[in-house]
Amino acid sequence: MNSPTPEFAKQMANAIRMLAVDGVEKAKSGHPGAPMGMADIAEVLWNRHLSHNPINPHWANRDRFVLSNGHGSMLIYALLHLTGYDLPMSELQNFRQLHSKTAGHPEYGITPGVETTTGPLGQGLANAVGMALAEKLLAAEFNREEGGARHTIVDHMTYVFMGDGCLMEGISHEACSLAGTLRLSKLVAFYDDNGISIDGHVEGWFTDDTPKRFEAYGWNVIAAVDGHDPAALDAAIKAAKVQAVLPDGKPTLICCKTVIGMGSPNKAGTHDVHGAALGGAEVAATRQALGWASEPFEVPSDIAAAWNAVARGVVAEHAWRDHFEAYRGRYPDDAAEFERRMAGDLLDSFGDNLPGLLETIAANTTAFATRKSSQNALDAMAPLVPEFFGGSADLTGSNLTNFKGCVRAGRDTWGNHLSYGVREFGMAAIMNGMALHGGYIPYGGTFLTFSDYSRNAIRMAALMKIRVIHVFTHDSIGLGEDGPTHQSIEHIPSLRIIPGLDVWRPADGLKPPWPGLTRLNAKTAPARCACRAKTCRA
Repeated sequence: MNSPTPEFAKQMANAIRMLAVDGVEKAKSGHPGAPMGMADIAEVLWNRHLSHNPINPHWANRDRFVLSNGHGSMLIYALLHLTGYDLPMSELQNFRQLHSKTAGHPEYGITPGVETTTGPLGQGLANAVGMALAEKLLAAEFNREEGGARHTIVDHMTYVFMGDGCLMEGISHEACSLAGTLRLSKLVAFYDDNGISIDGHVEGWFTDDTPKRFEAYGWNVIAAVDGHDPAALDAAIKAAKVQAVLPDGKPTLICCKTVIGMGSPNKAGTHDVHGAALGGAEVAATRQALGWASEPFEVPSDIAAAWNAVARGVVAEHAWRDHFEAYRGRYPDDAAEFERRMAGDLLDSFGDNLPGLLETIAANTTAFATRKSSQNALDAMAPLVPEFFGGSADLTGSNLTNFKGCVRAGRDTWGNHLSYGVREFGMAAIMNGMALHGGYIPYGGTFLTFSDYSRNAIRMAALMKIRVIHVFTHDSIGLGEDGPTHQSIEHIPSLRIIPGLDVWRPADGLKPPWPGLTRLNAKTAPARCACRAKTCRA
């Protein structure tokens, strides 16, 4: 672990600050305040703790990092550039420009090292919960202990930065409540407590006692950390990592008191620095205040060298690969299965058995609801797709998303079906995080009328082209006895206008498998399956 002197650590953090200032100033658009305020936190995490390999952003056992407050995107772009990812300085100079790799908000699949698309506040936090859940489940499924020896191939952290806006969004409650219940102890969230949002000081509209709130969720809370004190931040992260390996460990919230726009003499601590360029005069004043003599988009060679993480990233991945090869020698089938799952490939037997599967379904002429035919399809498909991870927002018995032989996942129990509780939005965003992590193909169910709750996460899945399946039931006029609140009139057309989203409304018993079949064979693009409650004949 790197331990720079306090003064040099400050200069490393200032590199982030000035790259953010210069990028936003050149674009005349953006949010410099969060990167400037969180730069010290980022230096401690990325330079001293984060396990990653910049030349292989897809290393399976890397730590995951999510910038949930995605408007502060110059923070992650600066970090990716400085640590050695394929993001040259020219891309930072093209911040917010058409076709650049440095969009106004981080975009998955566009920028190497970006784990998820963020911008809609709170969703990155929920994605991180999904990533931590996937890590815990894969560890339970693939790690082995034999004769007192542990053979661990899944063992990494998920870190997420978030701000007041993320915590004001309701999805933060849905996701963080579930994370506490499931004891996702390798999840560490950093709360950028700067007291500012676009409208000004948040004390007029956000007075929650955040530490108490998260303690009530069952989180380990480290409160009142000075977000500009590297030693205090380092100690907090070390404490979180100790918590991560306890048998009854909890997810950790580190509450960091920061000054938004730290370093700006006249705008720090105000909403003026939140979402606008500093302006030429204030940029010059900030350079002087920070003692930063370099020209725009230039980083002194000693600071650049200290930031570069390629060498230690290669060492970390090679050490893991040596361990993985030893694991392969003892558990060859499990090793091959893990590699297949993380690559997103299907079993060869899936394609081999597909024609017979369809013939069996077509041969059944029994009249039943299409949600039941959907379950029948799951029963047939699940043995061929062991990476399926199902669930429902407290409607399993109605959606019929469970299948024969499925195992309910719990706090300390591996499973492949989760009761998410009444958390439609949280479920959708958590599934996105699981899909982004890799190793599982998540699907979840609720009533079609409640797709409105999930809609933004559904749209994000379509934007990212990830393999997520939603099973919506009860779209029939036969729901009249429930009244207009449950009669889905406009929902299917409204879903069909989302670009990149497949919407299937099956009319018979053969159709329910098709959303899964077509999209399971494609590693990208989400699928939607809307199954009626009415009885129909195959």
